[in-house]
Amino acid sequence: MSRIIFTVLLFVSITINAQKNIYESSKFNSLSKTHKTLAILPFLTNLDLKENIAKKDLKDLEEKEGYAVQNALETYFSKRKKKKKFSVEFQNTKDTKAILAKNNITYKNIDIYTIKELSTILNVDGIISGNLDLTILLSKGIPSEFNLADYFLGDSNFGRIGVKISDGTTGKLLWKYEKRITKKTGKNTTDLIDRMMKLAIRKFPYEKERKKNKK
Repeated sequence: MSRIIFTVLLFVSITINAQKNIYESSKFNSLSKTHKTLAILPFLTNLDLKENIAKKDLKDLEEKEGYAVQNALETYFSKRKKKKKFSVEFQNTKDTKAILAKNNITYKNIDIYTIKELSTILNVDGIISGNLDLTILLSKGIPSEFNLADYFLGDSNFGRIGVKISDGTTGKLLWKYEKRITKKTGKNTTDLIDRMMKLAIRKFPYEKERKKNKK
């Protein structure tokens, strides 16, 4: 019995690690050494739902999901910031949205602006952005029905999320984290972000503890 349990745990561990992909630029330290504030943008979302939905309604849902991730990331960073875990500040998303709106930048056209342009407009040192591919509405929650066979056969895959940090001055990609979204990832957007960032936190570049250990 113990051998079976060990095998299952090993398989789950390998599966989780395989779902996780973290990249960090070799120039991260030199490009980020003066970073003080980062802005979090709404995530660019692509929905591939089973339901037959009008194109406009689908676009509206994609926008809603994108802002849900932005809000969930702000919530996560705010909680950890209270514990003094980060070496940078995060711009209030309400301020981010207001500044973008004043410059006629919306969810629908934000992708035509470069990282350098957005950083200048928002007056920040770096940008946190990302992509979200979904086959469900994550903000409404992941289906609660759990089938062990589905998990091992890979049929519980609901999409993929990618979080990236870019340098505002050069526009270069500094850090990226990608993960599959499954029934084991989290029950909704906030839960997903909380769980996935906790998995990545040891490699999160602005984590004070991590920086201390690298010295």
